[in-house]
Amino acid sequence: MLGLAVAATLLSAAPASSAPSVSSKQAEAQRVLAQIQSLDANLGHAVEAYNAAQIRLDQIRAEQRENQRRLQIARVNYGDAQAALQNRLVALYESDSATIVEILLAAESLDDFLTRVDTVSRVSEQDARIIREIKAFRTEIKRREAELEQAQAEQADVVAERAAKRNEIEGQIAERNRLLNSIKSEIARIQAAEAERQRRLQTLARDRLSQSPPSSGSSGDSGSSGDSGSSGDSGSSGSSGGSGGGSPGPSQYGGVVGIAMQYLGVPYRWGGASPSTGFDCSGFVLYVYAKMGVSLPHNAAMQYGYGSPVSRSELQAGDLVFFNGLGHNGIYIGGNQFIHSPHTGDVVKISTITGWYADTWVGGRRL
Repeated sequence: MLGLAVAATLLSAAPASSAPSVSSKQAEAQRVLAQIQSLDANLGHAVEAYNAAQIRLDQIRAEQRENQRRLQIARVNYGDAQAALQNRLVALYESDSATIVEILLAAESLDDFLTRVDTVSRVSEQDARIIREIKAFRTEIKRREAELEQAQAEQADVVAERAAKRNEIEGQIAERNRLLNSIKSEIARIQAAEAERQRRLQTLARDRLSQSPPSSGSSGDSGSSGDSGSSGDSGSSGSSGGSGGGSPGPSQYGGVVGIAMQYLGVPYRWGGASPSTGFDCSGFVLYVYAKMGVSLPHNAAMQYGYGSPVSRSELQAGDLVFFNGLGHNGIYIGGNQFIHSPHTGDVVKISTITGWYADTWVGGRRL
């Protein structure tokens, strides 16, 4: 996302002597880049909604497997209890227990028989226990079957929702590619400038890592990394605050930054959570923190529910940072910068919390 802001800055920096045709072309490119930036913001939400649907689908399938297992156990237990009852009835019949025989002959169904026999005072405790077990197992079987039926219906809904999100994502990616192709002649220059900017940011981040880990966040640092071309918006302090709620303890996971930086350059892939396939934003956070033994869900909004809130001024390396209505997130690395997997067509990279990121800031979380 920040790359698009950089692109817009580069395009607006054309010499005053540019020919009208060049100026017109650059203006058109700026307009298209603005469309792409808006599309990427919407795409982030669609990807996270898809991830949430996938998580729910996995939960439903796990619940179905457990229900199926317990249903099978209940059926076996029910069969055993029925066999025990049958043996008991044979014994009662052979002992000429008239009351039980009368109940057996008068009953119209098994349920009717169980109801009738439960009222007979001559039924022994053993008989009563068998009957209670049969009733309990029958009830459990019916409940499990109903739950499985409900889960299957919910699964169908979630699968349909996931398919709709997939179609939405693929449609938006196709539109994004169409827009990019319309300004193809400008893309090479933009990409070269962004690659150079990334080299600077990565060098600064590695220098910072080689020193003592920062004990504080972006307080008093509105982009001192030298990334002056990122957006022209140095007023990020106006977006500070986060969720507040008292000062959180020091970050336990500053070392996660070194792990995260190993994956710089891995391509973005929606739904991805592995360097072999690529990462989306929450998939990148999930994967990196898993290396530290921390389990997180594959969804930015769900990840926001973990840890303690931390304000912009208190950010420390390793804190999670969230943007765009929880449609995007990354890992803070210090110096008002964070590492993340931004959007389709981009790679894991370092960005500064200025411009669009400052404007859409949601909050930070310390795990």
